Amino acid sequence: MITQKDKILACVEKPTRYTGGELNEAVKNAEDVFVRFGFCFPDTYEIAMSHLGLKILYYALNRRSDTWCERVFAPWVDMQEQMRRHNMRLWALESGDEITHFDMLGFTLQYELSYSNVVRMLMDAQIPVRARERGEEYPIICGGGPCAYNAEPVADIFDFFMLGEGEDVINEVVDEYVKWKKSGKTNKKDYLEAIARIEGVYVPSFYSVEYNEDNTIRSIAPNNPNAKPKIKKRIMRDFDKAYTPDNIIVPFGEVVHDRVMLEIMRGCLRGCRFCQAGYIYRPLRERGSDTLLDLADKLLSCSGYDEISLSSLSSSDYSQLKELTEGLLEMTEEKKIGLSLPSLRIDNFSMDLMRRVQAVRKSGITFAPEAGTQRLRDIINKNITEENVLDSTAMLFRGGWTNVKLYFMIGLPGETDDDVLGIADLAQKVLDVYFSVPKEERAKNINITVSTSSFVPKPFTAFQWAPQNSRESLIYKQNILKNAIRSRRIRYNWHYSETSYLEGVFARGDRRLCDVIIKAVEKGCRFDSWADHFKFDKWMEAFEECGIDPDFYNLRERSYDEVLPWDHIDVGVTKSFLMRENERAKAGITTPNCREKCAGCGAAGFNAGVCHE
Repeated sequence: MITQKDKILACVEKPTRYTGGELNEAVKNAEDVFVRFGFCFPDTYEIAMSHLGLKILYYALNRRSDTWCERVFAPWVDMQEQMRRHNMRLWALESGDEITHFDMLGFTLQYELSYSNVVRMLMDAQIPVRARERGEEYPIICGGGPCAYNAEPVADIFDFFMLGEGEDVINEVVDEYVKWKKSGKTNKKDYLEAIARIEGVYVPSFYSVEYNEDNTIRSIAPNNPNAKPKIKKRIMRDFDKAYTPDNIIVPFGEVVHDRVMLEIMRGCLRGCRFCQAGYIYRPLRERGSDTLLDLADKLLSCSGYDEISLSSLSSSDYSQLKELTEGLLEMTEEKKIGLSLPSLRIDNFSMDLMRRVQAVRKSGITFAPEAGTQRLRDIINKNITEENVLDSTAMLFRGGWTNVKLYFMIGLPGETDDDVLGIADLAQKVLDVYFSVPKEERAKNINITVSTSSFVPKPFTAFQWAPQNSRESLIYKQNILKNAIRSRRIRYNWHYSETSYLEGVFARGDRRLCDVIIKAVEKGCRFDSWADHFKFDKWMEAFEECGIDPDFYNLRERSYDEVLPWDHIDVGVTKSFLMRENERAKAGITTPNCREKCAGCGAAGFNAGVCHE
């Protein structure tokens, strides 16, 4: 029997985005489970299926006999049009059932520009967008991921957020839901009060926000006796024993990261002052190499993939990297399985390792100096030198590599035109290194790509008080850098200033922005991280119609005394430490990494990882 869904699949590109039925998906009988959970990723199938967190939580929930977790992804614009034309509601991939009456829908918030897709998906499911408008007949809407640490711009949409590492809290949240449902499921507030007592759970409706006349926040305070004054994130303290699936869904179509991903550690010890992930995932915790080798063997066997990639914020800081890579190479070389080592540091780069790793498949190398001068690298605490960059690229060129990408940021605190021009100067020096290598020792062609993103100040970083550069300033810096790059062998890529501007507004925004997001979606905004669908003029119209000045959120410097929208959230890194780091940045003083010397950031309170090695 041909269904309406089957008919519209013939009218859209990439229909496998919507069919389900892949190898290793979880299929259950809806009548046999007590909780139907939709894992919602507010972007396309090929991006969602590349996300490691999805894989972990999907299988963690489906291990439960009482729960069926299914995948729900944002339909592309052609499918949205078909759904509206035929009055169809958003469905889950595994069962094909509409999600409108699932028990829970959990959105992962990886990027601020995905907020419009969260709203759009709820609209596509015909679920009221605001939490206060949803009755008992609608699913509980929850969220997690890095943006949940300041989810105030979407606080009115969600019933609750899980802060920290989901595999440590998700089962407790579902356990309480089962209890509530079995008790008769009469009042959603009863459930929210029960989970508000769980560490790491934030129920935004249980907190009141008051504002000063100058639009800054006066106070954020609980309005419910079950709500804590501070919500502390959850982490997996013993990461070697933390749950990780030994199974993996094999997608029908090509996805962004179409390979086995092996998470070797979580957190980072480097302390780059701009990097939110480096702070919110502290402390660094590792998995043992034996655990990882066993896991890799199982994942390769069940999936048939021909590539495996190590996942972490800084792979070369993994203390057992030699043992792990030797074991993986023994496993992969004979079978011609590629091994990828992303996130390598320039200052502890091993040419011998790279030769062995890329014997099967040689790809380009990406290094991230982040800034063009040593002065600015010290401000951001990058702790690498120009010598590190030139020595590493010299080794690459002698080893036959021809594609090198150099990643930088512009708009960093304390940046001058000389710092921007320093990017072009460093790229030219890398090119000069190539020509300094004897012809018989280097490859014939060289391709150097310089990429710049625009710095966006993020919560829970040393730069959370800093002003963001205006769009005009960012465009000016992009232009002087473009004009300073003389060689045709050096290619320059940059990010649009408009998307960085909007990201900055929502990164440090408050609850008043929710009206703007909903208004923008009503005007047609969606897939804002996709350049061909980004409608900056519609966003500006939404701000104006809501009476909100977006410059207030990202173009002004905040004082240490100002109450920040996320001050009721505790990531384990103290505000006083971030203040100290901000002052050290202004003085150009670097801070050693966690293994060299403890800086007293506060993460030792978790009694885990590098803090207790």
